[in-house]
Amino acid sequence: MIGPKTEFSDNLHGEKYRTPNEDFREAMNRIAGKLATGDRFHALRGVLLNQRFLPAGRIQATVGTGKLTTPLNCFVSGTIGDSFTDGDDSIMAMAEQAAETMRMGGGIGFDFSTIRPRGSLITSLNSHSSGPVSFMQIYDAVCKCVMSAGHRRGAMMAVMRIDHPDIMEFIHAKQNMHALTSFNISVGVTDEFMHALQNGEEYTLRWNGQAYARLDAAEVWETLMRSAWDWAEPGVLFLDTINNTNNLRYCEFIAATNPCAEQPLPAFAACLLGSMNLPKYLAEDGTLFDFVLFEEDIRVAVRALDAVIDSARYPLPQQAEYHRKTRRLGLGVTGLATALEAMGMPYGSAEFLAFEERILKFLTATAYRESIEMAKEAGSFPLLDRELYLEEGTFASTLPKDIQDGIRRHGIRNSHLTSIAPCGTISLCADNVSSGIEPVFLEEVRRVINTPNGPLRVDLVDYGKLFLGTNARTAEDVTIDEHLDVLLAAARNVDSAVSKTLNVPEDTPWDEFQKIYIKAWEGGAKGCTTYQVGGKRFGILEKPEDAAACYVDPKTGKKTCD
Repeated sequence: MIGPKTEFSDNLHGEKYRTPNEDFREAMNRIAGKLATGDRFHALRGVLLNQRFLPAGRIQATVGTGKLTTPLNCFVSGTIGDSFTDGDDSIMAMAEQAAETMRMGGGIGFDFSTIRPRGSLITSLNSHSSGPVSFMQIYDAVCKCVMSAGHRRGAMMAVMRIDHPDIMEFIHAKQNMHALTSFNISVGVTDEFMHALQNGEEYTLRWNGQAYARLDAAEVWETLMRSAWDWAEPGVLFLDTINNTNNLRYCEFIAATNPCAEQPLPAFAACLLGSMNLPKYLAEDGTLFDFVLFEEDIRVAVRALDAVIDSARYPLPQQAEYHRKTRRLGLGVTGLATALEAMGMPYGSAEFLAFEERILKFLTATAYRESIEMAKEAGSFPLLDRELYLEEGTFASTLPKDIQDGIRRHGIRNSHLTSIAPCGTISLCADNVSSGIEPVFLEEVRRVINTPNGPLRVDLVDYGKLFLGTNARTAEDVTIDEHLDVLLAAARNVDSAVSKTLNVPEDTPWDEFQKIYIKAWEGGAKGCTTYQVGGKRFGILEKPEDAAACYVDPKTGKKTCD
């Protein structure tokens, strides 16, 4: 059987990603016809029809339709200038660019650290700045206005460096249920700060080269951790790890990420995502993983994603120019928990972690090898400097010797190739496989789905239970350390970053909670996000008995209301 097996997943896929009166087969023909030529068409079409490769939703909804939207998921804004209206990089100019990006379907991330602190003198007006957090409200309003033109919610990420003088205001900015609701927010933490924290020292707040004050690192950390505990925000980004390991550290600086943080990106860069659906590589009895087929499909997927770059519509010319200079891709996986638990490996166990690393190493190595082959045929990405790209410390310098030698001889088509995205809706459309590298939340769950007619609560059964007879370890069963181990295993083996939430029981000791982030930093993660189940921020997943509302039966597609 091609495509989704359950009626709910098929209906959801139709609603989200197909044109009117288009069935699943026709949609996959459309995508393959646009992204593959000659004898490669049938290979890509087969991978898509069997849902072994799941292009990101923007690709599925846009490619080959003629819509004036972008197939790229997310972008990072150009650097925001420290002026309200003066210049092409002013606060209002960048808000206008953000509106255009979101209007065409792209999420967007921002670094607000470039705006002067609250109370700073504005000489030309003889007044004082209201600070970056106040200007975030403008972007939040813009997002809501753009979102009102369609049913796809706008997505934004706001980042502020931990050494910005307004950092305490930023940490508190979303400690409510009404302010800045269009944003995810993250604090950009530096190694300097982490060393001050470990040594019990103060650190310096700076802006534009000027020192403003010194704060006790432990007090700032306590405030940040309390907000993460209660409100699941801000997330934490480890800026030095991000930049030091970046393959392009010789020509770009990264200060922000896309809205879900799986792609740290420089100004005007874009993320182009897709995921390999791991349960589709299991033998019928669920005991074997087909690495031969997996390798063939990875090569097909890399070429398909690369083909999007030149045919895509971009909201801004700066985005098109930069993306074509780097040709960044973000190929990842989904259904990790579903696949490995069907093979008898409990989530977070030693055998699970070992096989997770095996899969991701294989994915990354295969993707890089195929990108080298593509460079032979069509040339390398324009910003490539082969020696600096392989300089010690970059992710590329950790790759197998044959890949490094291949890059030196032939170049490489794409600057980055792998990333782990959340994969929420595309996983639902694949009959509710586990999302990304997350555990199964519950084997039966009520999930909030945004539709053109408003949110619906849908009762869903886990793919593993429904089709494979698996008894999964759910998010409630997985320990904090197991969550963290899965994150770090992924972080070591992808060149971009990982979107994963670490679920934290409400009885977790406070010291243990704070150590999660420190262990993530020490382990080489590029960021960390937690969700404390007893906190004040509500999730989109619920036990079926916890909520009464309209819902849709996953098998029949029938809507009823309590």
